[in-house]
Amino acid sequence: PGELFVHRNIANVVVHTDLNCLAVMQFAVDLLKVKHIIVCGHYGCSGVRAALRCERIGLADNWLRHVQDVAEKHKACVHAACGDQVRTNLLCELNVIEQTGNVCQTTIVRDAWDRGQPLTVHSWIYGLNDGLIRDLGMSISSVEAFEPQYRAALAAIESGGPFMAPVSA
Repeated sequence: PGELFVHRNIANVVVHTDLNCLAVMQFAVDLLKVKHIIVCGHYGCSGVRAALRCERIGLADNWLRHVQDVAEKHKACVHAACGDQVRTNLLCELNVIEQTGNVCQTTIVRDAWDRGQPLTVHSWIYGLNDGLIRDLGMSISSVEAFEPQYRAALAAIESGGPFMAPVSA
């Protein structure tokens, strides 16, 4: 039951100048009155891997620069991880957390909260190997809820506990 309204791009990046992303979000929040926005990345994301490796792949390099910024912001944690796959998956999780934050910072979401519209922004990640969706610990329903949940989600990932329980149906 219900409907999905989906926006996808390489490495699920949310940029405040991406008019396509913002238009989709505004349509969903203001017209469809969605109650949930889910930022859902996936482990082994080739866009995240390319950003982590600083691979030059063409026009997408400019887009993936946003993921490289996430890697730079959390470089101590990312560089401390052992192995390419572990680093990539760690950056996938950190990217979801940061992009969830970007969604929460949009005027679209902030205005919805200001007018009392029920809206929760979630951070999830999908495991291609096991088919499970994992909650990365952010379910933000207000401006005030953002900072403590953001810090807690980062702390969980940075402490080596990124693999939280799968989201229940």
